[in-house]
Amino acid sequence: MKFAVPIRALLGVAALWAGIAQADVTLLNVAYDVTREFYKDINAAFIERWQKTTGERIAIEQSHGGSSKQAMSVASGLEADVVTMNQATDIDLLARSGVVAQDWRKRFPYDSAPYTSTTVFLVRKGNPKNIRDWDDLTKPGIAVIVPNPKVTGNGRYTYLAAWGYAIKKGGDEAAARDFVTRLFRNVPVRDGGGRGATTTFTQRGMGDVLVTFENEAVLIERELGTGQFDVVYPSISVRAEAPVAVVDKVVDKKGTRKQAQAYLEFLYSPEGQEIVARHFYRPRLDAVMQRHAGQFKPIQLFTIDEVFGGWAKAQQAHFADGGMLDQIMVNR
Repeated sequence: MKFAVPIRALLGVAALWAGIAQADVTLLNVAYDVTREFYKDINAAFIERWQKTTGERIAIEQSHGGSSKQAMSVASGLEADVVTMNQATDIDLLARSGVVAQDWRKRFPYDSAPYTSTTVFLVRKGNPKNIRDWDDLTKPGIAVIVPNPKVTGNGRYTYLAAWGYAIKKGGDEAAARDFVTRLFRNVPVRDGGGRGATTTFTQRGMGDVLVTFENEAVLIERELGTGQFDVVYPSISVRAEAPVAVVDKVVDKKGTRKQAQAYLEFLYSPEGQEIVARHFYRPRLDAVMQRHAGQFKPIQLFTIDEVFGGWAKAQQAHFADGGMLDQIMVNR
């Protein structure tokens, strides 16, 4: 009996490699950290549809990690056919590196972001620390689990959501800096990815609140929490758009452009959007959103463009070396 789990794991790996070995074409999707389960479902649905419509057997390999780390890996030579990230700056990096088209935003609808999410709180069952809004995360004695904003899109969205909250509540830049500084004083550890932060909170038992994407929080509460956690929606948060792109340099080398293009287009299809909603991402298709409206709590959302003037400006001001984040972490 003690070998049951390892044997199942080995069988799973064997099945994966068998599928890849039998495939006519194999794609690599390099993705951000908390989309593992989502893309398992997307991949299975796309593989089935592609074979039915073209007769071609396709396999899709996955790589997951902190969004910015993943982008750096692709820029350094990891041969991804597609990238599916959680912030535009990571794909902009690949465009500057010459592996993704400069006009990548125009290649797919909605600036090449097939779904959105937002940043919410996951707390212990019953919310013993009475955490209701961003202000509560700055109080003494509250331990906040957030992935490292220096290397993860999840962490950056948390940082920018808190900053934007302070601005939307009537504060100026100085007030926002003070607010975010006080929040990050309460962060005991900075994990290198969203899934690592989830593990720290749910399995290691650290922290009073996990700040993460809505889909991650809801899935933990419903599927992994077994009555241990609650989801709390702040009054104001950020709209997180998850962009995608074909890696032109790789698909042209491998001859996989047709398949890579179709794979990302599938995310926008009614079937793909249903999978989006099922994993608690917010779909773009109105009909799908209306069918699932009850699972998405209304919340006042702002965009990165609205508060920060776009991702490029936010990246330079806050996350570049010597930027506001570095100053805050030194002085917190």
